[in-house]
Amino acid sequence: MTPDQYCKNKLKESKTNFALPFIFLNPQKKKALIALYAFCREVDDIADNCIEYEVGLAKLNWWHSEINNLYQDNPQHPVTKALLEPVCKYNLNQNYFIEIIDGMKMDLDFNRYEDFKQLQLYTYRAASVVGILAAHIFGFENKKTLDYAHNLGIALQLTNIIRDVGEDIRRNRIYIPLNDLKQFKIDENDFKGHADPKKLINLMEYQILRAKSFYSKAFSLLPKEDKNRQLPGMMMGYIYYDLLLSIEEGNLANILNERTQLTPIRKFYIILKTILKIIT
Repeated sequence: MTPDQYCKNKLKESKTNFALPFIFLNPQKKKALIALYAFCREVDDIADNCIEYEVGLAKLNWWHSEINNLYQDNPQHPVTKALLEPVCKYNLNQNYFIEIIDGMKMDLDFNRYEDFKQLQLYTYRAASVVGILAAHIFGFENKKTLDYAHNLGIALQLTNIIRDVGEDIRRNRIYIPLNDLKQFKIDENDFKGHADPKKLINLMEYQILRAKSFYSKAFSLLPKEDKNRQLPGMMMGYIYYDLLLSIEEGNLANILNERTQLTPIRKFYIILKTILKIIT
């Protein structure tokens, strides 16, 4: 199996929305994005699946060393071998890959976040940095595009947190800031399944409003001259924004037990709408 085939298999196994916009990329950029996704999947799986803290930390430290190998032109893992060409071609900064690993270390260190400031650092490392790397691969002229990618990454991660809130609680993880729970007078134990419906709805509406603000900021920051090249990222943004709206329109009182998903037809409809926004 070649490094590129290894990365493609990672993408197929995940069944992620991340793959949808790839059909609009040329082969080189597609390979680069798939390799980037495979790297994210490798380190994220460590954070998700390692029961013993020391084992997870050792594995993430190994990836830290492997990124150093990559930037010394000596990668050992199939994923870093697949990343070797994109790193040079698209001038991908080594520190961004380290930030992603540090984000996964936060998942080992914390299963609660005291406030949004602390959570925002996690969302930056886990999602914004990936968006910034993707923006480099897509290409841009105006550096404001990186600010767009930064804010869009936070918006996407907040949407994931909102969608997966019940699933995360069952894994003993709470990504909703604890001071938000306190603000809406929800006890952490109640949040695990017995929260007052009205309080829960108010809490989740607040989270949705926060996520919307980051979508709004992101889309307002994307320079006109870079919209065509950043089209795949915009598609992802609008798919997740539609997901957020679907969550908002659903039964928020039962959000801990339901996981909202968009149909494939709905996703392709959003992709077509995004294309029309660019060309009209």
